Amino acid sequence: MLLLYHFIKKFVRIKGMEITEAKKLIINTGKKLGEKNMSPATSGNISIRVDNNILITGSGTCLYELTEEDIVLMDTEGNVIEGNKKPSSEKHLHAKIYQMRNDLNAIVHCHSPYASTFAVCHKPLSRPIISENVFYFGEIPLADYAMPSSDKLVENTAKFFDVHDAVLMANHGIIVGGKDLKDAYYKTETAEVYAQIYLQSLMLGSPVDLSRQEIEEIYELRRAAGK
Repeated sequence: MLLLYHFIKKFVRIKGMEITEAKKLIINTGKKLGEKNMSPATSGNISIRVDNNILITGSGTCLYELTEEDIVLMDTEGNVIEGNKKPSSEKHLHAKIYQMRNDLNAIVHCHSPYASTFAVCHKPLSRPIISENVFYFGEIPLADYAMPSSDKLVENTAKFFDVHDAVLMANHGIIVGGKDLKDAYYKTETAEVYAQIYLQSLMLGSPVDLSRQEIEEIYELRRAAGK
């Protein structure tokens, strides 16, 4: 029994260290989003899959100023396991995406200005004008508007994650999944720059799409890379 006690105690301590490290990653990512003006005020949320549970930012928290107390551990139904804050109001959307995609272990949702500009105009980021965005996204579709935090928002948005890693949310913002939090953040930043370049190219004139052959070559490169 004594050996069992020490084994359980060691397991809990190691698990606690993992959660602490995950919280630090969320805090650092929130700071980056804030520094780049991609999550103004208390907008946006971040999560990481932890075993069968989800570590997620609390409701009403500022991503730029996150502390460990602003991050809670919840189960897949949105019930708090550890923490004193309410989970983000978008908790069910995060949970649904994780349920659909075993390969995604982190999610970033933010109201970055350029991507959100396309979201409020109900325009997907689908033009194949930059090779990197064809490689990483193919396209970024647009989900129909629904009230934030509603079941309808989950229904409208999550379905696109069957084949996409990033989705614009009409009149709202963008949500991005990654294999880990670094991957999710990099994709979020890439999508924002894509939207900025797309918008500026429209101001200058008419952006030129890559040809079908050029797109297929990029897709072949993507398949070879196991993306």
